[in-house]
Amino acid sequence: MTDADVAVLLLVRVVVGLIMIMHGLNHWRGGGRIEGTARWFTGLGLRQGVLQAWASVLTEVGAGVLLVLGLLTPLACAAVISVMLVAGLLAHRPNGFFVFKDGYEYVLTLAVVALALAVLGPGRWSVDHAAGIDVTGWTGGGIALGAAVAATGGLLATFWRPEPKADAEPEADTGSKAGVEPQGPVVEPEPENTPESVDQEAR
Repeated sequence: MTDADVAVLLLVRVVVGLIMIMHGLNHWRGGGRIEGTARWFTGLGLRQGVLQAWASVLTEVGAGVLLVLGLLTPLACAAVISVMLVAGLLAHRPNGFFVFKDGYEYVLTLAVVALALAVLGPGRWSVDHAAGIDVTGWTGGGIALGAAVAATGGLLATFWRPEPKADAEPEADTGSKAGVEPQGPVVEPEPENTPESVDQEAR
């Protein structure tokens, strides 16, 4: 592996790691704070919204720090993939592909980049390499993907309880659409009790 390869791996690790850290901090300290994040998770159909909010903060910040350090890289990548799977399945999938429509384009990209990092490894400039514990290739990718799928499946099976959508009541057909006149007798509205009408009745 050349120095250029190592530098690119470091760049990708640090950028993805910082993105995850910022996401986690935003869930904690952003606009709605933990309470707002909890309401968002509850709206996605996940029970224990506050627990989900704190879990997302710890997972995202923790995964980001591990990626920046290059420590336990396959597990850090698994955390990223799992977060993206949950977000993609519950929040973005109904909106289609494109990110400008709040689709799953962005989370898919981060998940694939994390999987690629798990396969390629963190590179020489990492704690994993210095400690001699770097796991790469199919093994690294398999650990990341397998752990991510297992964690996502466990989360959804345990906490995902979406409320059934209430069937909207059909609107009354007044026949006013498409130029169709309403059928049946037409009831004239009663005259309002204006000052003029009251004066005429009094005469």
